[in-house]
Amino acid sequence: MAYRYGNSIQRETPAVFYLLVINVLVYMAQRLITGFNVTEWGALHYFKSPGFRPVQFITNIFMHDPDNFFHLAFNMFTLWMFGSILEKFWGSQKFLNFYIICGIGASIIIELSIPFSGQQLIKSLGELPGQPGYAADLETYKMQYEALGASGAIMGLLAAFAYLFPNTEMMMIFIPIPIKAKYFIPLYMLIELFQGVHQFQGDNVGHFAHLGGALIGFLLVLFWNKSDRKTFY
Repeated sequence: MAYRYGNSIQRETPAVFYLLVINVLVYMAQRLITGFNVTEWGALHYFKSPGFRPVQFITNIFMHDPDNFFHLAFNMFTLWMFGSILEKFWGSQKFLNFYIICGIGASIIIELSIPFSGQQLIKSLGELPGQPGYAADLETYKMQYEALGASGAIMGLLAAFAYLFPNTEMMMIFIPIPIKAKYFIPLYMLIELFQGVHQFQGDNVGHFAHLGGALIGFLLVLFWNKSDRKTFY
């Protein structure tokens, strides 16, 4: 009898399994390590900030808000749900390449969007360009900005899923009726776009990371489909 190692996730979708493990371990490190600020080191900062390091384009996609377990739990649940399907469809190597590319792409788009997000937030507080304090507040926003989370990479998975399995029915929590993926995902992206453009006080969600990951994911899966490539190395 052949020995079957590990659990079913580890055997059938090893890339998803190890991504789940890495994210949980990093979250534990963020919570438990003292004397060194893991979150500060790995979160993505604005490129002009003293805290910026190029490696943050990658490290931030394996980190989550250490004070919000739901942030980690929701992302990991979504990774397992959609990532497992895509890994079985593509294979582990291609899936992992796709995930990392979407995550890095989302990080790049975050960097480009930070000044705009700051402007929208400051405007929501009643300050307009040219008013006293506007420039200083915008600069403070950019220097203090930190982005972290797997959401950008996971949104890439959602975009790929909608493209590859468009007629799969899904349900929003607040709309208890089935909606096909080809309608569900674009609708969700429109909501993200609205929230990103109208950045409100207290909204610390990386809407442009979500949009960036989805855009990169859609373009990448579109390219693969057009070129009919079986692998991506």
